[in-house]
Amino acid sequence: MFSNLVLLYKLLPTSISYSLFIPLGWVGVYRWLQYIVKIIAYFLYKPIKPDFQKRKYVPAKDVTIVVPTIDHDTRLLIALKSWVACDPYEVLFITIPKVKPFLEEIGREADPVKNRIRVLTVPAGNKRKQMVVGAAEVKTSILVFCDDDVIWPPTMLDWCLAPFENEKIGAVGTSQSAMPDGNFMTIWEVLAAYRLSMRNVEIASTACIDSGISCLSGRTACYRTSIVQDPAFTEAFLHEYWLGRYHQHSGDDKFLTRWVQCHHWRTWIQACPQVELITTFKPNYMFLIQLLRWTRNTWRSDLKALFVEKVIWRSCPYTAYTMFDRLFNPISLLYGFTYFFIRISTPISTHLPQVDMILTFLLWYILIRFIKYMPHLIRRPQDLPALPIFVVFQYVFIFMKVYCLFTLHITTWGTRKGAETAEAPPDVPIKNVADEHNKPEAIKTEGTRVDTSAAREVEMQAGGQRVGSPRKEGTPIRRNRRHVRSVSKEKVQTPRLAVV
Repeated sequence: MFSNLVLLYKLLPTSISYSLFIPLGWVGVYRWLQYIVKIIAYFLYKPIKPDFQKRKYVPAKDVTIVVPTIDHDTRLLIALKSWVACDPYEVLFITIPKVKPFLEEIGREADPVKNRIRVLTVPAGNKRKQMVVGAAEVKTSILVFCDDDVIWPPTMLDWCLAPFENEKIGAVGTSQSAMPDGNFMTIWEVLAAYRLSMRNVEIASTACIDSGISCLSGRTACYRTSIVQDPAFTEAFLHEYWLGRYHQHSGDDKFLTRWVQCHHWRTWIQACPQVELITTFKPNYMFLIQLLRWTRNTWRSDLKALFVEKVIWRSCPYTAYTMFDRLFNPISLLYGFTYFFIRISTPISTHLPQVDMILTFLLWYILIRFIKYMPHLIRRPQDLPALPIFVVFQYVFIFMKVYCLFTLHITTWGTRKGAETAEAPPDVPIKNVADEHNKPEAIKTEGTRVDTSAAREVEMQAGGQRVGSPRKEGTPIRRNRRHVRSVSKEKVQTPRLAVV
């Protein structure tokens, strides 16, 4: 980047002098210093190894896997077998009625002896409500939220439990890798794999420096059950709004991450082969729809974390800095693109041909991206031919990111039909209806106001776990919460997540 700026200076007329060169030069120096710090931290990072002789938590008695899903893809059986191989206490599927027979069938096939697979249903798909229903059923001290398409290594739970030996750690995330949705990776999947590899570098570096993370990915994340069974969490989780008006359906993992951090729990990332899950991405243009959703969630959550709640500045300052810097990435990336556009549209007198200068610019830019994406290319050298495409995609993503900033009111999933009930009133109680076998058969919803005669409190069948309390009958839900409620942890008042 710095050499490219020298080239830029040589091309400029002498009348322009240093007025443009010096600011751009400092931007280049800043970016490279930032990258060097990240890479050093990445190589210094070390995961927490499990001590099998002294460990407090054991998967077979301390871990329940909760999987909200509405799919009946046969590949789910492969994922389920990988989870069962980690020997959890129980696997809970929360799904819609038409998918229940399929999940029960693959559950019997994946775990025919111990019968640790249980299926609960809700009337309609809504991931946040499904997660709450599942969390209320958990009887173990550790809960794992998991997507229905991820494949685990056999050592996943043993290594994920190791950080919880530290009583200050409330949540643990993992590293990830991508696999093709079909027989080979499409260009869309390769682009996603590039992004995933760079994410692994970033989360390992922030964990090394201040143990923070901007998002515990919903693909797999472990939490202390007491955190997600807190009635205050349930209330806030089900009634998160953007600007007090737009009910959020996606972004559950960002909310969970902020909740943990705002309540003075530490987070940790296990970034090593023993916990590296395998996931898939959309093999077509639908990946861009996914990316729009993720980017909107990042904008909304990071703005709340940095400028409303502000807890992360004290608890994880380096992580907060990376989140803040990410807000302005489009500006620093656009300067090179802007100059390139000006250079090809405005001839400048020079002793070198204009075409040569343009090719030099492009080749140099690809070279520095090659250096920055080396962690991915070491793992997947076959993706090298796609590097120029990814470089172009990075510039396309700039405009996507700006577009998302102006469309933050769109809070739906966009890629999964039936994944949310956006048309249904969000302020509905969750009520348990047990079937003849004393297992939850359906979770019913009624009206926009809580009817205390129908649901005195939010309870699930197993153990009567209470996860929330209703409002008085006839009292409407307040959609614009400007106050910040404190939640007690060991009699210490801690801030609740703000809803803006």
